[in-house]
Amino acid sequence: MQGIIKVILNLFSRKFLIKISLILKPFFELIFKGDRFVDPINNKSYSYFFPYGYNKLRKNALSPGTLSLERHRLLWIFLEKETDFFNTENKILHIAPEQCFYKSFKKNFESYTTCDLNSPIAEIKADVCNLPFDENEFDFVLCNHVLEHVYDDERAMKEIYRVLKHKGKAILQVPLDNALEKTIDGRDISDQNLRNKLFGQYDHLRLYGPDYYDKLIKVGFKVEKIDQTQKMDKSLIRKYGLIKGEIIPFCKKV
Repeated sequence: MQGIIKVILNLFSRKFLIKISLILKPFFELIFKGDRFVDPINNKSYSYFFPYGYNKLRKNALSPGTLSLERHRLLWIFLEKETDFFNTENKILHIAPEQCFYKSFKKNFESYTTCDLNSPIAEIKADVCNLPFDENEFDFVLCNHVLEHVYDDERAMKEIYRVLKHKGKAILQVPLDNALEKTIDGRDISDQNLRNKLFGQYDHLRLYGPDYYDKLIKVGFKVEKIDQTQKMDKSLIRKYGLIKGEIIPFCKKV
């Protein structure tokens, strides 16, 4: 199973995988029904979470019900327990929308806008570096695992800051290696194999280090490094299929 998943991830485009997964998801949910794992996004139980990863496969990573990964389930728990995100009156911008959230968010919010250049589930096709929205428009912006794909990531950060309301909040998750002194930038590397080796994925343009937070602060954000798993029992971390110690960058416009 692990070998098959690794081949599929590296052989097919993300756009194609999203489309095919929407077809297969109902079958996965039925086949893998059980009580070993729980997906907090749909609050259903499963016997199995799929391994996932482009190079090194992570065990118990992908939920068969929502197709959420560890970071998605962690973020859901944080948003639900620690923020006012689910206030139905909030105006939400979701850049490169994750399908595991899409239906729930679409149903919950009166104003929920999805935006991306390529995603088949994004309603507005636009570049994160040139967002077609007014200043101070949104209460929350979600832009997760996007900036590592963007050539001018600082411009994208500025655009997100611009469209947020005063005291608005943004979740800007990225792959980050705390062992690095600073971000490894490879924006001009054209060799996909080299990018895969350096950054862990062929379509990533950099691997962020701890200076990622400095970039966000420079733009104007107040940044909190949230470790939600510190508040959780080990058995619950296993049940939800989370990565202990994973940090959520919680950004506020001040």
